[in-house]
Amino acid sequence: MKILVVEDEPKLAEYLRKGLGGAGFIVDVAHNGIDGLHLALAVEYDAVVLDRMLPGIDGLGFLAALRSSKPSPPVLMLTALGSVEDRVSGLQGGADDYLVKPFAFSELVARVQALMRRNQPLQAKAEATVLRLADLEVDLVRRKATRSGRRLDLTAKEFTLLALLLRRQGQVLSRAEIAEQVWDMNFDSDTNVIEVAVRRLRGKLDASFERPLLHTVRGMGYVLEERAQ
Repeated sequence: MKILVVEDEPKLAEYLRKGLGGAGFIVDVAHNGIDGLHLALAVEYDAVVLDRMLPGIDGLGFLAALRSSKPSPPVLMLTALGSVEDRVSGLQGGADDYLVKPFAFSELVARVQALMRRNQPLQAKAEATVLRLADLEVDLVRRKATRSGRRLDLTAKEFTLLALLLRRQGQVLSRAEIAEQVWDMNFDSDTNVIEVAVRRLRGKLDASFERPLLHTVRGMGYVLEERAQ
């Protein structure tokens, strides 16, 4: 799931990028309201974490422009302005939730996940949040993966990698695309981080089962699909 963080304080922005990335999200960061708004209008995000006091255009201006332009993702406003009046004006201005700094990171993640759940259309909620292939089932909201009813003990990055492959099941994903989507980095041919991650995921996903689902396509990348034996 992809999140946009709009925060002008560099250390906090980097903390949020690393923390949310470690929790399994793909994270883009903007350091001012104008750049953040351009990203929010150009890219489909599952949620936005938005500072209120921003250079260029403040959080309320960002919300007004975002809400008037297109169907938009849920927004969690993250700010040091914590009075009742500030919270009311933020929520009335278009924020879906409001969290005051300083904050507990676990609460931030829980609030973002709750916003994503509430934003799912009711008729598509189960289909959108639970992905399946053969006897593999991945619950994106509960961040739980099972195969033949047996829970897979995955790290945050392994879960994100599996979810990406499952969303694109039957399609070969290159190492460069995986590096960008899961690690938010440009692919470096001198590193084996992708191969190591795929090997570890394959050990948990396929090693104990008769039919493998994760396949290597030589010279191209990896694909998750059910193949005839």
